[in-house]
Amino acid sequence: MKITALVARVLLGIIFLVFGLNGFLHFIPQQPMPAGLAAQFLDVLTVSHYSVFVFLIQVICGILFLVGRLVPLALLLIAPVIVNILLFHALMAPSGILPGFLATLLWIIVAFSVRSAFAGIFQSNAHG
Repeated sequence: MKITALVARVLLGIIFLVFGLNGFLHFIPQQPMPAGLAAQFLDVLTVSHYSVFVFLIQVICGILFLVGRLVPLALLLIAPVIVNILLFHALMAPSGILPGFLATLLWIIVAFSVRSAFAGIFQSNAHG
């Protein structure tokens, strides 16, 4: 399981570092823009500069995953990004959902390997 978690963490790091950096440097060729609501949503993210913060979180988490430091924090920060990737594709552009599923699977594997870091959030008593 340790090797599986290590491979998943490194892959997660590569994915988010590469796609996060691509948000700033644009080195991956642009796919055709989706139509309808998906295009409007992406336009809002770009024009409002909201995407800058998302790309920054991706880069930071990608680095943390690759160096193996603060992995629970990186998992916590990247989880909403993954949820939004899945929701975007499920609701507006279903054809591209596979990479989101891959990121989710890798996230689950890594989270399982550091599950003790999250043990406290599953306690029903607020006083620990």
